[in-house]
Amino acid sequence: MAAGEENGQAAEPEAAAEEPRSFKDLGVTDVLCEACDQLGWKVPTKIQVEAIPVALQGRDIIGLAETGSGKTGAFALPILQALLETPQRLFALVLTPTRELAFQISEQFEALGSSIGVHTTVIVGGIDAMSQSLALAKKPHVIIATPGRLVDHLENTKGFNLRALKYLVMDEADRILNMDFETEVDKILKVIPRDRKTFLFSATMTKKVQKLQRAALKNPVKCAVSSKYQTVEKLQQYYIFIPSKFKDSYLVHILNELAGNSFMIFCSTCNNTQRTALLLRNLGFTAIPLHGQMSQNKRLGALNKFKAKARSILLATDVASRGLDIPHVDVVINFDIPTHSKDYIHRVGRTARAGRSGKSITFVTQYDVELFQRIEHLIGKKLPAFPMQEEEVMMLTERVAEAQRLARMELREQGEKKRSRNDDDDTEEAIGVRNKVAGGKKKKRKA
Repeated sequence: MAAGEENGQAAEPEAAAEEPRSFKDLGVTDVLCEACDQLGWKVPTKIQVEAIPVALQGRDIIGLAETGSGKTGAFALPILQALLETPQRLFALVLTPTRELAFQISEQFEALGSSIGVHTTVIVGGIDAMSQSLALAKKPHVIIATPGRLVDHLENTKGFNLRALKYLVMDEADRILNMDFETEVDKILKVIPRDRKTFLFSATMTKKVQKLQRAALKNPVKCAVSSKYQTVEKLQQYYIFIPSKFKDSYLVHILNELAGNSFMIFCSTCNNTQRTALLLRNLGFTAIPLHGQMSQNKRLGALNKFKAKARSILLATDVASRGLDIPHVDVVINFDIPTHSKDYIHRVGRTARAGRSGKSITFVTQYDVELFQRIEHLIGKKLPAFPMQEEEVMMLTERVAEAQRLARMELREQGEKKRSRNDDDDTEEAIGVRNKVAGGKKKKRKA
C-alpha cells in the first residue's frame, strides 16, 4: 500500500540508541500502533519522533520537513488518538495545496483509522459540488480539502460550518501560500474556533509562512528535521546537454536505453505534457499524461494506472511533483528544466524514496544553462553528464519527426473536438488541450 511506503524506512543505526524504537514509546495508543504495524510502519521517522509526543501533549506545532519524510503520520496519529478520547463529528480539517495530495492524505487517514471507524471526506475542485455537499451533510470526522473549494462550501452549502472544529492542519503551507490561497486561508481562519489545535507543516520557512504562523498558532513548538535543501544520497543525478530541436529524439533514445524501468517525465506546460505523451504513444511506448487541464477523474485514473504498473511512463507537470508517494519510480527525467530550482528537489524526490536507489536525468538545452547552474548551486554539487551515443540518437530523427507530425494532428483534433463538444470525457488521450494556436507555436519552436 502506498501509504506505508512513505514511512517504511529503517532508523539510522547510530541514532537508534537514544531515539524511541516504536510508536508505543512515543505515546501512541495500542489500537493505532497496530494500524501502523499493518501499514508496515515499523519505526517512526524523524519528524514523527519530534512531532507526535508534542502533539499528544496538546501543543501547536510548526513542522519543517521535506515531502517523503512521513509527516502525514506525524499529524494523523495525534488527531486520531484525540478523536478516540473525545469522539466528535467535524473534528479535524486538513488543508492541502493539490487535489492529488488531498486524496493521498485521505487514504492514510482511512488506513490508520479503519479499525476505529473514522470517516473522512475529500473536498477539492474538479469534482461535482452537489455530491460533496451530501458528503458534508453526513458530518465526517475529518475533512481533507483544498482551500478554494472549501471556502465555496462554507459560503454556499446550507447547514455546513466548522464551528466545532478541534484540529486544523496546514500541509505544505509554503505551497498553499505560493499558489495564492492566502485570501481563502484568511476566510477559513475567521470561521473556525480560536480554541483549537493547529499543526503547520512546510518544507521551507518563508516570510508568508511566518505571517501565517503568527495568525494561526498559539505558542507553537518547532519540529525541524532538515533545514538544508538536499537530494537523497542514493539518487544518481545526471544531465545531458543537447540542442533543443533534438530533445524528442534524445528522450526516445533514453527510454529505449533504459527500457524495463518506470519513468516519470516532467514537462513545463500542460500542452507539452500532452504533446509528448501522444508522441511517445505513436512510437509504441505506454505513456500516460497527468496535468492540470485534465478532469479530476482522469487525473486519478492516470495516477492509478501508473501506480498499478499498467503504464510505465508518466508524463507530468509540476502538479504531480509534490508530495505524491508513488513507490516504484526508477527514473525521473526533467524534459523541461524547472524554472524554480526548488522544484528540481521535489521532482527528483519522486524516485529513490524510502531507501531505494534511483536515477534522474535533466535535459539542458542552449537556453537552460543559467537555470541549470542555479540548480547545481542549490544542491551544492556538480552533476556528471549522462553517457550518450550521439550517432545512435541521430538515427532516430526520421521516425521521431513522423511521430511529431502525428502528435500535432491529434492535438489539433482534440482541440477541435473539445471546442465542439465542450467536455473532457471522450478518450484517455483527449485531455484538455485548450489552445491549439499556442500548441502550434510551440511545435514550430521545437521543430
